Amino acid sequence: MQTNLTILVIERDEATAHLIVGALNDGGWNDVTVILSPVALELAVKQQDPDIILINLADPDRDTLEHLSLISNARNRPVAMFVDHSDESMTQAAISAGLSAYVVNGLHKDRIKPVLETAIARFRMIAKMQTELNAAKQALADRKMIDRAKGLLIQARNISEDEAYALLRKTAMDQGRKVIDVATALVTAAELLK
Repeated sequence: MQTNLTILVIERDEATAHLIVGALNDGGWNDVTVILSPVALELAVKQQDPDIILINLADPDRDTLEHLSLISNARNRPVAMFVDHSDESMTQAAISAGLSAYVVNGLHKDRIKPVLETAIARFRMIAKMQTELNAAKQALADRKMIDRAKGLLIQARNISEDEAYALLRKTAMDQGRKVIDVATALVTAAELLK
């Protein structure tokens, strides 16, 4: 568990905020800032760039949930939200908003640390999957571009697919470039000459 995290807490009630800070300190997390109003969230996020955000709301509506998720930048950091009441549409909104944890039935001191640890782990897992998905999409796009370039070479030079790829690879090595860069340049040039 990381103990050097910067944690931003949004809690309207000072007594509950004190309870949350105490639970976080007991868990080894000491860099905790509390703001008493969600209105101050955007400025606090910009100034502090926290590692994780904990939001405690008694009864949020869909607009509040989506707004808090947007300004907390929930897609780029773990955000854990504790609520007293929820329904299926609110749960779906929380998932769509990218919250790392959405805990119903309120905040309890003994649940804060495990929920935040789970939120962090879930956020990292989703971030890793997103990175892998982006890499796979890029590899597929690169493969398609290289195939288009090979097709152009096959047509223009009347050579085999293996020979076309060897020519792309040799040109890339001779120019100190990547094969995808040479393929992209070839396809772009061919489109300009149409």
